[in-house]
Amino acid sequence: MKFKFILTLIASLGILSAKAQRPAADHEKVKGGELTIQPITHATLVLSYQGKNIYVDPTGGTDAFKGLAAPDMILITDIHGDHLDPKTIDAVNTAHAVLVVPQAVADKLPATTDKTKLTILKNGETINQIGFKITAIPMYNLPESPTAMHTKGRGNGYVLTIGDKTVYISGDTADISEMRALKGIDIAFVCMNLPYTMDVKTAASGVLAFKPKVIYPYHYRGQNVEEFKSLVNTGDKNIEVRLREWYPAAK
Repeated sequence: MKFKFILTLIASLGILSAKAQRPAADHEKVKGGELTIQPITHATLVLSYQGKNIYVDPTGGTDAFKGLAAPDMILITDIHGDHLDPKTIDAVNTAHAVLVVPQAVADKLPATTDKTKLTILKNGETINQIGFKITAIPMYNLPESPTAMHTKGRGNGYVLTIGDKTVYISGDTADISEMRALKGIDIAFVCMNLPYTMDVKTAASGVLAFKPKVIYPYHYRGQNVEEFKSLVNTGDKNIEVRLREWYPAAK
């Protein structure tokens, strides 16, 4: 009986320690080489181009990034734990990484953060870092409210220029006018999960307004992304909707 209990315990620990398999990376031809798009989980992804690696909202500890090169730049969109995870930032090799963050995130970073590698970006501002042009885009809930989970001006979405491509990362946002007004977006990552951001129909409406060439639904836990794809392609069959497994089951 005791032996069976031990075997059951070992099996249970094995299940608990099993790691989810990372989704396969996508490879996009861009001017000057190739852009690698590596989904990690939920709101976390890695973009790689010409040997430079951009970690977006890194979470999940070192295991989430095993086999990937260390970051050269870290973009953080907001203060919530699924975007700002100081333990993961500390755990990955950030020896050569610059951090681009909104002020609210900077205020919550550990005191040990190397301030010489920190750039604070406000909504609407544009900088160039490690060869990439980066513009901070507003991200917030509608209707606007001082008590909203995401208030205007606190967090950043980002538009990056990588080679000859523009990449939009929405962060936690509603179907805001600033997103709808975007032009010339090649690749977009747009959130959809209630009650924090948008529902599928609202996200599809926003995407159809700014018409990226490629759209990744991400940050979508609990939402029907197949419905999102159908709505987008019914509205515009030329938009490529890439469904990737951002929530893989443990193997």
